[in-house]
Amino acid sequence: MVARIIPVEPFDLVIFGGTGDLARRKILPGLYRRLADGQMPPEARVIGAARSDMDDAAFRALVGEALEEFLPDNAKDPERIAEFLELLSYVRVDATGEDGWAALKEHIREGTVHAFYFSVGPSLFGPIAERLKSQGIADDKSRIVVEKPFGKDLQTARALNESLACHFDETQIYRIDHYLGKETVQNLMAVRFGNMLFEPLWNSRYVDHIQITVAETVGVGGRGEYYDRSGAMRDMVQNHLLQLLCLIAMEPPGRFEDESVRDEKLKVIRALKPVAPEDIVRGQYADGDEPGYKSAVNNPSSKTESFIALRLGIANWRWSGTPFYLRTGKRLKARASEIAVVFKDAPHSIFDGPPGQSNVLSIRLQPNEGMEMVVTIKEPGPGGMRLIQVPLDMSFADALGEQAEDIPDAYERLIMDVIRGNQTLFMRGDEVEAAWAWTDPVIEGWEDRGATPSPYEQGSTGPEEALMLLHQDGRRWREIKA
Repeated sequence: MVARIIPVEPFDLVIFGGTGDLARRKILPGLYRRLADGQMPPEARVIGAARSDMDDAAFRALVGEALEEFLPDNAKDPERIAEFLELLSYVRVDATGEDGWAALKEHIREGTVHAFYFSVGPSLFGPIAERLKSQGIADDKSRIVVEKPFGKDLQTARALNESLACHFDETQIYRIDHYLGKETVQNLMAVRFGNMLFEPLWNSRYVDHIQITVAETVGVGGRGEYYDRSGAMRDMVQNHLLQLLCLIAMEPPGRFEDESVRDEKLKVIRALKPVAPEDIVRGQYADGDEPGYKSAVNNPSSKTESFIALRLGIANWRWSGTPFYLRTGKRLKARASEIAVVFKDAPHSIFDGPPGQSNVLSIRLQPNEGMEMVVTIKEPGPGGMRLIQVPLDMSFADALGEQAEDIPDAYERLIMDVIRGNQTLFMRGDEVEAAWAWTDPVIEGWEDRGATPSPYEQGSTGPEEALMLLHQDGRRWREIKA
């Protein structure tokens, strides 16, 4: 199997916050890999824009250090790195003032795709968008990429949307969620809509329940101040987990194109039922091998959750009666992201002894991306019909061999989609607002009750109450494993 690389048009990409952590860790290494694979044309240009006082040579040195630090050894080609660095330039820009904008305009060439990546805080989205237009740098064909957090509630999300809409059309705005750029997430759509095997079974008649887990072993790290204002609900559920839920639950779009896909995702969010207090479990990791959450955020009285589990329902014909269980947390036993579709048991067992267990389709997002289908078979050997479960496993590493190492990172894929003008894997403004409209009452509910998160041990699967959330339904969480 040979991957087909389709080059994109020449482009000028301006990265606001070009010296920041996200640019160094993800954006710039990802662009280098696209150049090395032949997808990014040598005529492309990348312009870093930030407040730091440096010239082109200093910026190239900074990017060179980032590539050395964040690229795997097998991706480092000195000649290609030198070629990539030559495509870079730097402009010192004051995002809220007038300095640097005229110099930036001189770097933008006619006849290329113009994209502007806002790798900055949301408070700068509006000022940057305004200056790009007022200074004549961006036009009606330019594209802007904005990072999360896209608001902290419905009111702030609407304000951000309005500030961008004053200067750019919705077709020009790319709200990025890197989870949607993962290869396995896109394969989920291929499995659902490209195979007759699954789509007829993809409903409440055959699916018992669905679990979505995003577990992290790390704590809040250097994000303590931000995280304590947000918590797991705002930081993970409102965007990443809801987006995964939408892809699992949405109706087949009429065509695989951006507006059709995003229309169906929006319908799912609007069909989400309100969440009752008994359907929510919040947790906060306690002191252990590492400082506990309260110490990590330097707030002894914090009531912010570092773990959350929810039981959700979708009010439509396809999913009526099928629960969706979502959980995410920090300082858990393993780093793992998984979507598990658990099918119902056979209506009648013809075999003696315990019936076979449910079939499960597991989509692993990290680590070891791939899919696994658990089926019931006869245990080998004489002595009767004893049933066991075995996995039909398709990990990318096994199926693709060395080529699995070349699967593009999510940011690589999404940035190339921006250059192509493909918004399928990006959130639309009304979609963001609908997600906040569902999320806000959940958060307001526990704040009004003064609810306190339950402590849980570091390296565990979260608070005990999360286990009971499924046990009371006669179900259990799947094991969190790397």
